[in-house]
Amino acid sequence: MNGIDSLKWCISEGSRARAADTNEITISPSYLRVLLLSPPPPPPPRYANPNPSSLPIPRSSCDASLRPALSPARRFSRIQSSRSWRNRVAALSSLFLRLRTAHLLSNSSRILCVFSGAGHEVAALRQSGVIDVTGVDLIDFPPLVSRADPHNLPFFDNVFDLGFSSGLAGALFPARFVGELERTVRKGGAVALVVERCGSEDEVASVKGLFRKSNLVEVSNVTLSGSEMTLIVMRVNGVPP
Repeated sequence: MNGIDSLKWCISEGSRARAADTNEITISPSYLRVLLLSPPPPPPPRYANPNPSSLPIPRSSCDASLRPALSPARRFSRIQSSRSWRNRVAALSSLFLRLRTAHLLSNSSRILCVFSGAGHEVAALRQSGVIDVTGVDLIDFPPLVSRADPHNLPFFDNVFDLGFSSGLAGALFPARFVGELERTVRKGGAVALVVERCGSEDEVASVKGLFRKSNLVEVSNVTLSGSEMTLIVMRVNGVPP
């Protein structure tokens, strides 16, 4: 093969190699036309049966969005039928019986429950015969609990006969929270707090020190839903102790 033939062969092989490389990365116009003209895939089918219990367990957030949300009434009905609900309501009923015995609570009392969660306290009081019970928390939970800031309660002064809470540990500003309970409870009424078990008089004194217009009435250890707690009852007298 002479020099001219060798040059022609190199040019021919180079062109063939470039054509091969171009075929590897180039999409044919006909395939692009098919992609552009093809309809989009259909959305995932929604479940025909609206009964949530018949739907598969969600495996992702997308699956969960296909399940219908429970109404507040349906959600409360489910919680109310659970064993944990019944046990806590029963424990609170026993605790409120102690307050009845101490003449701090009656069927005609106006009661405020703060940090009420799902409304166990409200349910226990109403089941015992108390009609005028108000439950509030940072998040509402119909039908027993309305939304309100425990540090800035939307009630007038001296409205309630008894203020109750088991959520002192969740208060961002405990002194302000207790001050709001004292403000809304009338003179001669009481504030009852259920706190974690106090192992010493100093721990009781730290809770008592949050009050500015009340005197200590009772300190007793109680069991609430299997947890060892302490009940601290203060009587509102309207003046610093």
